Amino acid sequence: MNLLRSISGILLVGAIILVFSCQMTPKKFTDETPTRGNIKIAVDESYQLLADAELYTFTSLYKDAKVTPVYLSGDSILKLFMADSIKVIITSSKLTDNEIEYLKGKSIVARTTKIAYDALAFIVNKSNPDSLIRYNTLRDIFTGNTSKWKQINPKSKLGDIKVVFDKPGSNNVKTIMNKFEITGSLPGYCYSATENSEVVSFVEKNPEALGIIGVNWISDPRDSISHSFLSKIKVVAVTPDVNSEGSDFYTPHPAYIANNMYPFIREVYTINRETFSGLGTGLTSFLAGDSGQRIILKMGMLPAAQPVRVVEIKKN
Repeated sequence: MNLLRSISGILLVGAIILVFSCQMTPKKFTDETPTRGNIKIAVDESYQLLADAELYTFTSLYKDAKVTPVYLSGDSILKLFMADSIKVIITSSKLTDNEIEYLKGKSIVARTTKIAYDALAFIVNKSNPDSLIRYNTLRDIFTGNTSKWKQINPKSKLGDIKVVFDKPGSNNVKTIMNKFEITGSLPGYCYSATENSEVVSFVEKNPEALGIIGVNWISDPRDSISHSFLSKIKVVAVTPDVNSEGSDFYTPHPAYIANNMYPFIREVYTINRETFSGLGTGLTSFLAGDSGQRIILKMGMLPAAQPVRVVEIKKN
């Protein structure tokens, strides 16, 4: 009898330990894998169409994976990431050395994966005849030296240039300011909307407007949103750089991104602060893998991890 009581006591203690062990084990380690789980990610608004396409395919392949994106400015998604409110972000900006060291101080090693090469696109109203603009002219517009369309084309019947971008704090604005080494503020004729789609709407309604958006918003004519936007505006072609006065003009096409002829190129990254191999890690692997890279090319961007063959056709 005493033996039976001892055995029962041991089994009871073992059961209690097992229950408490299960309760103390973080749920994410048992319920989340690279292909299963429920996470939220933050995405730079410039890449909303890309993220929508990628997540649709990813969650179609992995039925137990739920990924909820939030689309915000570059500054906003970085704040969420640094505050540990979001584990994975998609952005065109790498972490700074100070941000990396801050995370290391919390025993977090953020993993940065390049997934694409992107470009800024400049757009004008359908009625604007000046859709070929030199690199130097764009620099003069954003540094305040050119404010009227007649300064670009003396025959133009348009008045003051109205530059519109998505919002303050966006990586679209940062790309421009870094490219032209602007340390202060943009000229007074530069206006902010609230998102890329509103930039297109503003340009459509204002003949004097010059808009700045991410190229994936207008690069896939088979996509209903891209097709709709392309029917409303014209995409500006630009010369390669400051020393290209006699050069041809190039649009932000993947081929011209690949050969660096289009000057407003930037890299796109996923940055992951997961401390284990979770769903964010699986999503990153998908984006950098064959299927994810094919979607990136379809969206008018250049895949970072897949070779792209550019064929040059010479005119006779």
